[in-house]
Amino acid sequence: MKRKPYTSLKEIKLELQTLNLQRKIQMEELKLTRHQFKEDLRPMNWISTLLKGVKKYGVLMLLKKIIK
Repeated sequence: MKRKPYTSLKEIKLELQTLNLQRKIQMEELKLTRHQFKEDLRPMNWISTLLKGVKKYGVLMLLKKIIK
């Protein structure tokens, strides 16, 4: 990472504030990702995904029987 030449203490403080805000934003995004991951691992989500797959398979089998 290339160092940026600062000409005043104000620039340094501004850069630190910017980096601090970026860090906070990334932490909130990480929390959101963690929450979404927890939701994806819930058994009800697995069951609904399984039911959707079974429903699609059932419709395909029904169409196959109708076409024959």
